[in-house]
Amino acid sequence: MARIYSLPVRLALGAAALPLFAGAPALAQSADLPVADAAAAGAGDIVVIARKRAERLVDVPIAITAVSGDELAKMQAVDLSGVQGSMPNVNLVQGRGSTSNANIFIRGVGQPDALQTFDPAVGVYVDGVYISRIQGALFNLYDVDHVEVLRGPQGTLYGKNTIGGAVNIVSKKPDLGSFHAAGSFTYGSYNQIVANGYLSVPLIADKVALSVAGAEDKRDGIVTDPITGRKYNDRNGQAVRAILRAKPTDRLELILSGDYERQRTRPTLGYATAPLIRTDFATGAQVVVPAYPYGSYDYKASTSLKPGQGQRLDHWGVSLTANYALNEMLSLTSITAYRHLVPDYYLDFDATQYQIADAFVGFRQHQLSQELQLKLNTHKLKGVFGLYYLDEHVRSHQESYDDGLFSYAGFPISFTRLIDDDQRTRSYAAFGQLTYDFTDRFSITGGLRYTHEKKRYDRFTTTVSNLPLLNGIDFSFPGDLPAPYNGDDTVGFHAWTPSVTLSYKPTRDTLLYASASRGFKSGGFNGRVNSAADVTQIVDGVATIVPYFKPETVWTYEVGAKAEFLGGRVRLSADAFYSDYKDFQARVGGGSIGAAANGSFPVLNAGKLRIAGFEAEVAVRPVDAWSLRATFGYLDAKYLRFDDGRRLPPEGHDAFSCNPTGQHVTCQPAFAPPITFSVATDYAIPLGTAGTITLGGDARFVDKQWLSVDNRPGLKEPGYWLVNAYVQYDAPDGKWYVRGGVKNLTKAIYLTDAQEFSSVGNIQTAYYGDPRTWSGTVGFRF
Repeated sequence: MARIYSLPVRLALGAAALPLFAGAPALAQSADLPVADAAAAGAGDIVVIARKRAERLVDVPIAITAVSGDELAKMQAVDLSGVQGSMPNVNLVQGRGSTSNANIFIRGVGQPDALQTFDPAVGVYVDGVYISRIQGALFNLYDVDHVEVLRGPQGTLYGKNTIGGAVNIVSKKPDLGSFHAAGSFTYGSYNQIVANGYLSVPLIADKVALSVAGAEDKRDGIVTDPITGRKYNDRNGQAVRAILRAKPTDRLELILSGDYERQRTRPTLGYATAPLIRTDFATGAQVVVPAYPYGSYDYKASTSLKPGQGQRLDHWGVSLTANYALNEMLSLTSITAYRHLVPDYYLDFDATQYQIADAFVGFRQHQLSQELQLKLNTHKLKGVFGLYYLDEHVRSHQESYDDGLFSYAGFPISFTRLIDDDQRTRSYAAFGQLTYDFTDRFSITGGLRYTHEKKRYDRFTTTVSNLPLLNGIDFSFPGDLPAPYNGDDTVGFHAWTPSVTLSYKPTRDTLLYASASRGFKSGGFNGRVNSAADVTQIVDGVATIVPYFKPETVWTYEVGAKAEFLGGRVRLSADAFYSDYKDFQARVGGGSIGAAANGSFPVLNAGKLRIAGFEAEVAVRPVDAWSLRATFGYLDAKYLRFDDGRRLPPEGHDAFSCNPTGQHVTCQPAFAPPITFSVATDYAIPLGTAGTITLGGDARFVDKQWLSVDNRPGLKEPGYWLVNAYVQYDAPDGKWYVRGGVKNLTKAIYLTDAQEFSSVGNIQTAYYGDPRTWSGTVGFRF
């Protein structure tokens, strides 16, 4: 019987402890697959539905990695960031300043800024529902069937176009025919407690089933404030999901899902990597905090935030998915979803005991989406046609506390900025993709998407200060811009994004393919506009108001190969790609040491990038008990053009301009490590009737990379290794297990993200990964 997976799971070769050939659970239920296709697969074949239909893995011309829920547990991954370093050319880490933000780059394409006016470049989907904001996107993995990562533009198959790729989180679905239960309890370093539970119950045999899953995730803080002794960077979250699945007829399936996540944590602190500057209106700029105030980073940082000024997040959603088989060739899928997100964060951007820049950021976001898919499956022609609609509304209230930013002749000046803004986005799309099999060996796939997005943005900001010069400075966007820019708060964007793929199979178990696809990411408004200067750029030597930034586009060209040998004991996959990336949206800073360092916050369509690379994954099982996996990613990302008009008169260009002469680009793209590499192994030792012991471990390497667009020296990660290991005992009947694990075995200290606000007191704050931790887990499943 064929093994059935929703994506090319056996190419998740870099994932820690990922046994690719035996014992892993299926990643898609056979009920979801066309009977003819499933029957055509031979014994031991892997069947995938990467293109919305059932196919053998070696027949799918896409670069994909996927990891099952069981393997995520062996990787000791509590949330999405647990896969960091295990996939080629994928950078997936906790976003700066919060435990719930996700910073995701694929092949050097991403968007790290958490501001609601930026769209993510990598789409995150939960059971087919697009997640619009990176806040709350670092999902807990308590009830996950599998996670899929698709590299490259995916617009002709997915509801929301994504320029860099997609991360799909697929929940476990209720079993209509049998009862299932599972649970685990973990205790570890820093009083870590992770408790997960899952229950699936048939309510009406073969017709209706219900599943309920929940999780508790707690951990003491790993960062200590030497001044107060208080702990920060903790974890404290709860989550629950319920899914009702009904199959009233053989043709119709309905899935109603609801989820809720709650987080209550202390602030997440980074570390100051540059001298912090206070502007004294009588004497000039003064350094008030040196770079690295406590020496080399050792999980110490200070804050001016008070007890109780922490972070709260409430995130919930409901969705209804309907699958209806019209006939043997056509089926219809409808996905209707509503989501509501409420983060209230206190943030210390400067990460010191001084109030250079602290903030409260609270917003209320909700989104309604509707997707329709018509799927075609004939002997020669297969494909999907879709319509998509998204209506998103975000209202934000922010307070910036900057009492340490200014002084006069040594006397402190209070300064607070109050901000209220409102953004409404409507996105419409029509997309389709068809594959025609000319012969049993040669196929061509063509796809096309049309996207239209309309955004409306309004903002009002004012200041409060004991210095009259700084008090009551009001600004309204767009109303306070000069004519003709002051009358329109709405902008629209649209794009056609095609794709084409040629596939050739020399043998049944090998595949060669070549593809070209275009990706698109919408433009928008600068959500930090506090004056006309923030939307003024130097264009052809003239100061010009640019009220919004334009969309990004990318053309990606790819060739690849996949193969299986020796009855599935050896599996290989490799691809090479070239991307032409235009109008990159860059949020850059201004100011430098010796200057006032309190400039503007421009967003630039900086220019053009060339991104080329290579990816390979291999899995070998020499004997049944032993598996070896490895992944390798090479990335060569380079700016071909960077239109950077920042100036600090009378000196000329800013010291960190990426184009100081107007011709030669000095910066390198951020979050684009040249090398990502991983190797993993596990060995199962049978104990006869006493059960099995499995030993596993992996090592992951992420190369040097810049963490800021304009390459600030302190915001560069020189490269790091992560080494993890585990040992697991499974009872003879497989119904219970005990696991012990260690993460970051070598105590690597490494940067994951950064906050570059050099325009405010020269802030350049780095965020670091977790120290070495251990954990012990007991669990059951039946």
